[in-house]
Amino acid sequence: MEINYKSLKFDADQKLLDFAAKKVSKLERFNDQIISLDVIFSLQERPENKSVKLQANLPKGPIIIERNGSSFQDAIDAAVDAMKEKIVRDKEKRSEK
Repeated sequence: MEINYKSLKFDADQKLLDFAAKKVSKLERFNDQIISLDVIFSLQERPENKSVKLQANLPKGPIIIERNGSSFQDAIDAAVDAMKEKIVRDKEKRSEK
């Protein structure tokens, strides 16, 4: 799985990228068909609002999750949890058919 990072309106430091890589790499355990994963960091209107958008590119189409938090770490944790649930739910739907 290829992981792409993009930061809007600021430059992400290596510590943040390492934290994100550690968290999002776990998503591959839930669906091995993820081609690539885009992680987009952005600052909202107020500096205390951080946003993380995850886009998992699958053969059937992308799954997109966006979460906000007081820190990028909180937003990453929330986005990864939501993406995990979405991937598992999607995989279960496919296996029922």
